[in-house]
Amino acid sequence: MGIELRPAQALRLLHQTALLQARDDEHDLTVRQTAILLTIYLEAPPHTVRGLAARLNVTKPVITRALDTMGGLELLERRRDPADKRNVLVRRTVKGSLHVSRMADRLVEQAGALQP
Repeated sequence: MGIELRPAQALRLLHQTALLQARDDEHDLTVRQTAILLTIYLEAPPHTVRGLAARLNVTKPVITRALDTMGGLELLERRRDPADKRNVLVRRTVKGSLHVSRMADRLVEQAGALQP
């Protein structure tokens, strides 16, 4: 069972949460970076550069650039797969978990404030 939103409400929710994120002292993430981050935090691991590229239908260099940025922000980390040194595993971090949790809190708060 999902929540029902009219298109205008859905856009308002997106707008309000984007405004909150833009006003926050933390770095802004692009939509693509946000999609990658949420894929890592909401879908079961393991996550690899190759797998993320396939999941988002983009090239591996696109994923690598996004991971470079988010790794610099300590939202995730990359490690070589000990079982297959060709693969790079992308893993969650505490800071990343807190960031995703704050994103969820903002969404819930803004969804509760929507006009019926």
